[in-house]
Amino acid sequence: MKTVPTTPFDDQKPGTSGLRKQVTKFQQPGYLENFVQSIFDSVPELSGGTLVVGGDGRFFNDRAIQTILSMAAANGVKKALVGQAGFLSTPAASCVIRKYGAAGGFILSASHNPGGPSGDFGIKFNGQNGGPVVESVTDKIYARSLEIDAYKISDNPPVNLDTLGTHQINGMRIEIINSVTDYANLMEGLFDFDAIRNMFQSGFEICFDAMHAITGPYAKEIFVNRLGAPSESLMNAVPLPDFGGGHPDPGPTYAKDLFSKMFNGDMPDFGACSDGDGDRNIVLGKQVYVSPSDSLAILTANAHLVKAYAKGISGVARSMPTSRAADRVAEKLGVECFETPTGWKFFGNLLDAERITLCGEESAGAGSDHVREKDGLWAILMWLNIVAVSGKSVEDILHGHWQEYGRNYYSRHDYEGVEKSKAEAVMDRVAHQLDTLPGQTFKGETVLKADSFAYTDPIDGSVSKNQGMRVEFESGSRFVLRLSGTGTVGATLRLYLENYTPPTGDLHADVQTSLSSLRDIADEIANIKSILGRSEPSVIS
Repeated sequence: MKTVPTTPFDDQKPGTSGLRKQVTKFQQPGYLENFVQSIFDSVPELSGGTLVVGGDGRFFNDRAIQTILSMAAANGVKKALVGQAGFLSTPAASCVIRKYGAAGGFILSASHNPGGPSGDFGIKFNGQNGGPVVESVTDKIYARSLEIDAYKISDNPPVNLDTLGTHQINGMRIEIINSVTDYANLMEGLFDFDAIRNMFQSGFEICFDAMHAITGPYAKEIFVNRLGAPSESLMNAVPLPDFGGGHPDPGPTYAKDLFSKMFNGDMPDFGACSDGDGDRNIVLGKQVYVSPSDSLAILTANAHLVKAYAKGISGVARSMPTSRAADRVAEKLGVECFETPTGWKFFGNLLDAERITLCGEESAGAGSDHVREKDGLWAILMWLNIVAVSGKSVEDILHGHWQEYGRNYYSRHDYEGVEKSKAEAVMDRVAHQLDTLPGQTFKGETVLKADSFAYTDPIDGSVSKNQGMRVEFESGSRFVLRLSGTGTVGATLRLYLENYTPPTGDLHADVQTSLSSLRDIADEIANIKSILGRSEPSVIS
């Protein structure tokens, strides 16, 4: 073991999804080591405890794991559980932390961001409950990173990550575990695999796109080996360090091959996709795309059809920008519904306190109390279980939901890679109008209220301010503006548009057409196009 002198970096403040930067940033001498040591210094439970380590297999994943293991041994960790080949999806890592009572885990991923030598890398620390640590801990980690002057590391040969077995580094036991088994066993305990298997045997066809990311091996074990789907049901199922040159972000922009299959020709009955680290999902039926906001609402409404939730749910939570479709379901079920800031750690407190069973966000993430992360394959299996038990197609379930609850037309417009000062100017413009907007009318829409979203955690009392600007109209429509921290270059400004139509209204209009007037109002109030100098967003989802 040796202690290496170092100097602080001033850009290691972890966001809601940990620390994400370009790979070249992490390759700087001491950059990864400083952040990892700051975590060991800030989480004393790791000394003498068990640590879980794994990632989505992107470029630099294996090198980062070797560094983390050497530093863990030098910092007194007793045992490390490492996914074979360094692989663990984010929900699988949460599963392993919880199952084996680990003190926490390092998850290496930049989620849906591109990979490869010129792509992005990320690292975050999840706590004993398997979920992202709370803000007080991330603040402590950041504060330590600003004053760190040395890190501890063992001088040892690389550990063989590819073969199951055990190793030792300075008294620390390392177990290379199967990356898939624990998670697949958990899924089999939650869902009616017999019903799904019988559906597949009856001729029901699926198509799952793993996008050359982490979920390929999990999908093969679950869909093919355990549920009996043909192996050709899987697309891009081999994880690659650069995701095959693709962008592992589930949605119509980057999953074009999947969408083509589901909207043209001889279509499968069910389509699905996951992202880089396996925590996001999309679901499609024949010529039908289920928006993530609708998906959360539908899973909430139909959870009783699934074995693990047959006795009902305690509540549901959604992130603030997510459409309010789930709110209407919760009201009918008579359960609590929470609106939280973006970031899964806010759901963790509610899940641990058993105030909610299901949760989700508009950025294609959904989950439940089985782990403390959003979980792409879990959501897909929820859908398959509901389809199998109900005997209804995806499109019938979606349209039936609208006919009962109405439809929340919804879309997110991302302006990526913009100058931070310009993005902040848009937010400031709206902030300065919050007190004067109520009562004003734009294109026939009268503002009911406008605010900067703040959240007081009902469990620990912590307060999170400035979580996004909300402008709501008397009709029930609204738009939301917020800055995102998931990119690594420039700033990303997100505009969320939502227009509610009751069951008696037009439930099958084009989404962007339905929202066009609201988009014009948002631009009039926020002056987005003029300030950013862009006529269109980078991505519409």
